[in-house]
Amino acid sequence: MMTQTLLRPLDQRFIHSGISWEQFKLIEQGFSDSPGIKLFYYRGEVEILAVSPEHEFFSRTICTLLAIYCAENEIEFAPTGSFTQEQEGIVSVQADESYFIGRRITPNSPPDLCIEVVFTSGTVRKLERYRVLGVSEVWFWEDGVLAMYRLGSEGYAKISASVILPDLDINLLCRCLLMASSVEAMREFRRGISG
Repeated sequence: MMTQTLLRPLDQRFIHSGISWEQFKLIEQGFSDSPGIKLFYYRGEVEILAVSPEHEFFSRTICTLLAIYCAENEIEFAPTGSFTQEQEGIVSVQADESYFIGRRITPNSPPDLCIEVVFTSGTVRKLERYRVLGVSEVWFWEDGVLAMYRLGSEGYAKISASVILPDLDINLLCRCLLMASSVEAMREFRRGISG
């Protein structure tokens, strides 16, 4: 049986259940030339997300600020954006931003950090997808708040500071993300991390 749900108007989100991996791969092919569409699969459920300009703004701003942070602190990092991470037949995700921290990109290994900008619901449910893939940290930016989770032996636990970027001032990051001017946000963030 197939069900469909549409949530809030900023990001358009559709959920379909009862979909096989093979059907998902056909759906994925159908959307291959559709910018702004993200696809997720987990154990028979497909999520199709059409992201808004606001969604992309926050995603790219987070990426910019983290690049500044890593460069200023001489932390090697490999930003891998929203590349598709999969475990065939079980899960497929496209985080808004993903990173290998302190190491090169390693084929067939998960990134150290995945970040999702959330304008619709489902934060906790999405963690299960990342657990299957073995992503160390997952961050969700939602309603001006950054919620961070660290993978442990029992699954994800909410954390107040990043383990992979332990000196990152999360309050500064959030404050800068909420600034009206991107230039001022970058300037303030750079001042905050170097002062």
